Amino acid sequence: MAEQLLIRDLPTGTKQALKTRARQNHTSMESEARKILSSVLCAERPSIASLLAQEITSSETDFDFDPPRLGIGSREVDL
Repeated sequence: MAEQLLIRDLPTGTKQALKTRARQNHTSMESEARKILSSVLCAERPSIASLLAQEITSSETDFDFDPPRLGIGSREVDL
């Protein structure tokens, strides 16, 4: 079942702005509101790279990255 949301006490002009935007995009106000909410909430979701970068920069200690080796030895190259 789809979830529902009722928003009260919107600032003056918000509903009209949403209505205008929906008309410009040839969609309903509800569809436009869903699109806006989804885009904002998805944009706020941090990536794993940004989380790691934040952890590294906020850490007071050095960060060592030493991944385990795959057991592949080095080989000589004939030039």
